[in-house]
Amino acid sequence: MIGFVRGLLTSKQPPLLVVDVNGIGYEIEAPMSTFYVLPAVGAEITLVTHLLVREDAQILFGFSTESERRLFRDLIRISGVGAKMALAILSGISVEGFVQCVQNEDTASLIKVPGVGKKTAERLIVEMRDRIEKGAVAVPAGMPAGPETGSTPATEAQNALVALGYRPAEALRLLASIDTRQLETEEIIRRALQNIAPR
Repeated sequence: MIGFVRGLLTSKQPPLLVVDVNGIGYEIEAPMSTFYVLPAVGAEITLVTHLLVREDAQILFGFSTESERRLFRDLIRISGVGAKMALAILSGISVEGFVQCVQNEDTASLIKVPGVGKKTAERLIVEMRDRIEKGAVAVPAGMPAGPETGSTPATEAQNALVALGYRPAEALRLLASIDTRQLETEEIIRRALQNIAPR
């Protein structure tokens, strides 16, 4: 198991980033909550990671905090919740926001995440309640948005939303109300996601 990766950030195109570790480029998938705090390309970063091994692929997921990784691991243990959905949940709802949804039994906010239906939202609340009450999920402080260096932020934001599970038309609808001029990619995505789930 790869516990963490430290190296130079060479590329970031949500939800994928690449970290150069001693000349080896690791492709890492990360939630938007992690992208918000990434430094500029070329800077050194450290991410805690989770390696998912499947018959057809080995996928490395990266997170800026241990609480994000812990929640990701808890989520993928739940029946019907795969890695893609767990990544979408962490992208649309902060760890603190997710805890509040569970504590308040707020299925309405959870079903706004792509791929999460009513039954899945109810299952998330039931199965995560005990873990949260036992302190298995740590609640971090809020995280600010970070810079992005993409040349077409609006297009990159749309592509990132689609990669996170939103239909192309839905991604366009989420971006339609945002003035994307002068905004970086992560900020555009952050504003789009703010309107559909608690932060």
